[in-house]
Amino acid sequence: MPQPTPRKEHPLSMRLPDTDIAIIDRAARLRGRSRTDFVRDAAVRAAEDVLMETTPIRMSVEGFDAFMATVSGPGAPVPEMVDLFRRAAPWEAGHSPAGE
Repeated sequence: MPQPTPRKEHPLSMRLPDTDIAIIDRAARLRGRSRTDFVRDAAVRAAEDVLMETTPIRMSVEGFDAFMATVSGPGAPVPEMVDLFRRAAPWEAGHSPAGE
């Protein structure tokens, strides 16, 4: 007889006011998700953000020197960005873009 696989899920219980539930449910419906999926994804994203903000980045002295040289050096134009800034904004349809 096969052994049952242990559950890898952990229940999480929260007490929330009706107003919070209403907001969460509305947002979940707009995304086509269940409340559980919506809350789980939001909580995991928030946790990842915190971890990324607090996780130190380690590198060698040589790597740090190369990084500093790169970020301290002169910037180079990105052709796609230059083109983007030369275009008129959609709400400026009657205006000609700068430089044209």
